[in-house]
Amino acid sequence: MALGDLMASRYSQSSVVTTVVSNHFDESASSHEDGDLGSQRRDSETASSSHGNASASTTTSMAYLPQNKVFCELRHEAFEACVPTGPSDNGLVSKWRPKDRMKTGCVALVLCLNISVDPPDVIKISPCARMECWIDPFSMIPQKALETIGKTLSSQYERWQPKARYKYQLDPTMEEVKKLCNTCRKYAKSERVLFHYNGHGVPKPTANGEIWLFNRSYTQYIPLPISDLDSWLKTPSIYVFDCSAAGMIINAFTELNDWGASGSSRDCILLAACEAHETLPQSAEFPADVFTACLTTPIKMALRWFCKRSLLHESLDDSLIDKIPGRQNDRKTLLGELNWIFTAVTDTIAWNVLPHDLFQRLFRQDLLVASLFRNFLLAERIMRSANCSPISQPMLPPTHQHHMWDAWDMASEICLAQLPSLIEDPNAEFVASPFFTEQLTAFEVWLDHGSEHKKPPEQLPIVLQVLRSQSHRFRALVLLGRFLDMGPWAVDLALFVGIFPYVLKLLQTITPEVRQILVFIWTKILALDKSCQVDLVKDGGHTYFIRFLDSMEAYPEQRAMAAFVLAVIVDGHRKGQEACVEADLIHVCLKHLQGSTPNESTDPLFLQWLCLCMGKLWEDFTEAQIMGLQADAPAIFATLLSEPQPEVRACAVFALGTLLDMGAHSRDGVGGDEECDDDEKIRAEISITRSLLSVVADGSPLVRAEVAVALGRFAFGHNKHLKSIAAAYWKPQSNSLLNSIPSLAHIKSTGSGYGNPNQYISHGNIVSSQVGSVLRVGNDNPSVVRDGRVSTSSPLANSGIMHGSPLSDDSSQHSDSGILNDGVSNGVVNHSRSKPLDNAMYSQCVLAMCTLAKDPSPRVASLGRRVLSIIGIEQVVAKPFRTTSGNVRPGELAKASPSPNLSGLARSSSWFDMSGGHLPLTFRTPPVSPPRPSYLTGMRRVCSLEFRPHLINSPDSGLADPLLGSGGSSGVSERSLLPQSTIYNWSCGYFSKPLLTASDDSDVILARREEREKFALEHIVKCQHSSVSRLNNNNQIASWETKFETGTSTILLQPFTPVVIAADENERIRIWNYEEATLLNSFDNHDFPDKGIAKLCLINELDDSLLLAASCDGNIRIWKDYDLKNKQKLVTAFSSIQGHKSVVRSLSAVVDWQQQSGYLYASGEMSSIMLWDLDKEQLVSSTPSTSDCTISALAASQVHGGQFAAGFVDGSVRLYDIRKPEMLVCETRPHSQKSERVVGIGFQPGLDPAKIVSASQAGDIQFLDIRNDRDAYLTIDAHRGSLTALAVHRHAPVIASGSAKQLIKVFSLEGEQLGTIRYLHTFMGQKISSVSCLAFHPYQVLLAAGAVDGCVTVYANDNSQAR
Repeated sequence: MALGDLMASRYSQSSVVTTVVSNHFDESASSHEDGDLGSQRRDSETASSSHGNASASTTTSMAYLPQNKVFCELRHEAFEACVPTGPSDNGLVSKWRPKDRMKTGCVALVLCLNISVDPPDVIKISPCARMECWIDPFSMIPQKALETIGKTLSSQYERWQPKARYKYQLDPTMEEVKKLCNTCRKYAKSERVLFHYNGHGVPKPTANGEIWLFNRSYTQYIPLPISDLDSWLKTPSIYVFDCSAAGMIINAFTELNDWGASGSSRDCILLAACEAHETLPQSAEFPADVFTACLTTPIKMALRWFCKRSLLHESLDDSLIDKIPGRQNDRKTLLGELNWIFTAVTDTIAWNVLPHDLFQRLFRQDLLVASLFRNFLLAERIMRSANCSPISQPMLPPTHQHHMWDAWDMASEICLAQLPSLIEDPNAEFVASPFFTEQLTAFEVWLDHGSEHKKPPEQLPIVLQVLRSQSHRFRALVLLGRFLDMGPWAVDLALFVGIFPYVLKLLQTITPEVRQILVFIWTKILALDKSCQVDLVKDGGHTYFIRFLDSMEAYPEQRAMAAFVLAVIVDGHRKGQEACVEADLIHVCLKHLQGSTPNESTDPLFLQWLCLCMGKLWEDFTEAQIMGLQADAPAIFATLLSEPQPEVRACAVFALGTLLDMGAHSRDGVGGDEECDDDEKIRAEISITRSLLSVVADGSPLVRAEVAVALGRFAFGHNKHLKSIAAAYWKPQSNSLLNSIPSLAHIKSTGSGYGNPNQYISHGNIVSSQVGSVLRVGNDNPSVVRDGRVSTSSPLANSGIMHGSPLSDDSSQHSDSGILNDGVSNGVVNHSRSKPLDNAMYSQCVLAMCTLAKDPSPRVASLGRRVLSIIGIEQVVAKPFRTTSGNVRPGELAKASPSPNLSGLARSSSWFDMSGGHLPLTFRTPPVSPPRPSYLTGMRRVCSLEFRPHLINSPDSGLADPLLGSGGSSGVSERSLLPQSTIYNWSCGYFSKPLLTASDDSDVILARREEREKFALEHIVKCQHSSVSRLNNNNQIASWETKFETGTSTILLQPFTPVVIAADENERIRIWNYEEATLLNSFDNHDFPDKGIAKLCLINELDDSLLLAASCDGNIRIWKDYDLKNKQKLVTAFSSIQGHKSVVRSLSAVVDWQQQSGYLYASGEMSSIMLWDLDKEQLVSSTPSTSDCTISALAASQVHGGQFAAGFVDGSVRLYDIRKPEMLVCETRPHSQKSERVVGIGFQPGLDPAKIVSASQAGDIQFLDIRNDRDAYLTIDAHRGSLTALAVHRHAPVIASGSAKQLIKVFSLEGEQLGTIRYLHTFMGQKISSVSCLAFHPYQVLLAAGAVDGCVTVYANDNSQAR
């Protein structure tokens, strides 16, 4: 199966699974007629409700156990904790590159044969080895023989390095050798010189390592010290010594290099025929120069040696071997095939026995050296059979018995068996050896069973060789792709073995079938090592990927890989950027982002990488940015900000951010007569900034982090204007100015609905209503914008525009006027010429920056604070001091010890420079000592940042840097403080992970899920059919003193473990095992809480559950590993109602989570209900609550996805169904007699979607069947005027209510009171205070109660025992 198909099948399977699993009511399913999934679901629901509980076990499985999971994507692993790194371009990974390619430029051959005169220390046997370079020296006159042998040796070496210069000296004197060496070094310059010495006609080397030459008259042997030879040839060099006792020379060299000044680091390689005590083999079956024969004619030598030992020796003689047809470099011939197999075998042996760096040096750096060392392995094998051990420096481990030699013998035999018939009939067809096919199969077997922790596959060098052949290439590429997919370690191994030049060359082929797999392989390489971008651009490889990106045949996932490769090519590489712009990459990407065909642009990975590719192309490259703006890129990217995948939205924001001009030239005083280009640029900037503002309150921190980075770029480019706006916030405004501008006056009266809902909701974002109004100011009344005399801060003067803005804070209003001079508005705000962007836009940007600085996600908040520092709003960071119990409020803390704990916003001195000295001197430098309290309140009013002292834990939390601009800082240092985007590096991580195989732990996860489903179903049936008997004081099974000083505000029982989770008003969360009475974990929901926790919910309760903690201000934080001591991790955080909250400071959010639909419902003191899709991390809609009062209680149905009920402050109750276009199903006012606020609301157990229980503060509990009867069918007056909490069991027919009078009452659904739990005096004499929260266990009749004094108790029903 081709890798492309393998990938496709994997992706298609996974998508099938998700469709079955996900039961979202998406846009398509919301119109019931065409939503199959929706209709099936409704049928099952209606069927089950009509049968009642008769078929409980089957209906419950469908209705009660949601199959979907959220927050299990890569982005939820550790967004807060880690800073991702992209592909590396230095350090460890680039070690695979040969440090410096080298070639042997000159070869010196010295032959001392002295034919017909034997040296004195040699006694020859008879018959004796005679052949030199396959020539019998006695077959012709000695002088001619000598010359022929010299020429032949030269031509044998040339076969391995044709481009080198060859020189030889035959039976030379010392002067001739010296001249030869000097000439070679002079010619070779810094290249390598090879020195070959054949000493068969002279005595053995001496113990001092001298080799022998002749005098002029050939009457004496003259010794040549190795040190002289070394000084003439210098380095880099390689020596071949073919003589007896050659090991002596090696020993002398070793000593020389040890004693020499340069040490052993010299690039000097030695090959010697035998050890110091050995003589060369004299057997007639070998040539006399067997070592040279192995090194220069390996195939001939290997086959001759093999034939004498194989069964073929009868049918083949040596003369036939000399006639092997073909050329060595033509793989389709017999000789070429043998040569190819030999190369593969010797490479594989070397790869498997040598350390990687030595393999690199000897086998990948220099072609001639690599060939000689491959052939040296053969020499070791053949000569050891004659009791002779060739040696080398650097030393190699023994390889003569490596099992790959068996593979070589077999391949040789198969090839040689064809030889006689091929020689007889030159036209006979040569049948290729099965060697490569078998080796690829062996590699495939390894892939099925191997892993990082096992021995690496020894066939890797063979796979490399196979890439050179068209017949095996496709299979080899597919297997290589599978190997690289195993992880970065595999890519590193493949690069070390030398794959890179081959896959680079393959980009020049046009074979269509290898395109997909080649793109995959390059994806894997670049995910590890970015430095390859240079090679790709140099070889024009980028065009290959642009063509692939533009082709419609490939799967979107594969085209996403091509986009990734292109993104790496242009990442910080100007030549790459220029080459891709030239190849029209911008238009190709924008075309696919627009989705020229209806079905192609749906793949999120493809969209994500198109965005990143564009962003990286535009990054710091003005020409490309201008081309992007001309091609209307901002509009194209704006549509992507409503995509369902957070990754796509984040990448679109990143791309938009890179289009923002960083303002190399100052923006002050841009004249009205600027060229049209500048106007277009300004229009583009306005449109980009609007797009960014639309996602400031996105549900995913991934997106908001990128918005902060983009706004940082914007703030850098528009620094002065934004500083003016921020400065103007400090000045108290008179309302007369506000009322004098008609288009601003109407802002006061606008409600909190949208001006034009579709304009914003379509993007699934939260734009505050007031910011919407400000936007319209900019559009409706250009004169306001153009008139430089209008104070910039006027659009924001109204308290409605600033959420909790300075002006709504009466306490701080009077303290400011003493600090700030009235000159601000003249000195700072008014410029004589128009500004590049309108003031309303700047105001919104400052607002957005403030919002980000208060983000519930610590990483986003730290980015937001960094952005604020760019426009001169600084946070003075002081370390707060927290008691060990963690219960002291930061506010009280500041009162208790003012000096170390004060913090606020200070201006850097750049404010002073900018405003022409109108500010009082206090602001020249940031205050070092704690400022006066009145001064602090004034500062804190800026943008109502409500910054408390922040702990600095990590380098990127807050601004630990010295305050910006305190010494008249230059733009360069400010630029280094710009927040950096992480989305590109984070996204690259996806391609480093295995893409072709599913993770191994899925079976374990499924098994645990099945076990939990079984447990849940059994207990649901028990709950439905059991009659709940008494629940009273005698049934208490656990009691826990939480030590919450502010009392327990919310409580939750875990479904599958005996664990209770409680939280207090200080947002401290504690997790307790009530069976073992042990505290499992205790942590703060965030560093400076002051709102209290409104709700705790479990997400994915049937799997690895996550804890959702909703603060009263509507901030949602989701935790994993929350029950492990100090191991809790923040998965994600967002503000569910922030963008819509009214001016009221105290905000009590109501929130509920519905696993079936994956929706979170949130509301607060506002007139609409926010509907969040937590899978997409996106606001789906903002439903008007159709009531003038605010919601005080909210409950989502755990049975019917998409249904929820809300109780209001005026006592009314409404039922909603998000599948209905108008949402509202029906409404009623059950608590009309007393009109008290609804304290608790819940769906009754069972499948009836309209049966609701509602309890009001007055103490009455109403049982409603909303669809059938508007009035309550049952009323219980449970507590007189003091009801504080209500709990409805999910499956058992039981409800509980708690009162401020230390009382809990339990009722059946028929209204019968099943028990009263009074808080009695305990034996320690404590009286428990009023009940603050109640919660039932989802699958058992267990009730947990929390009290105002922090005590938590758990009660069990008589009939059911706690596990």
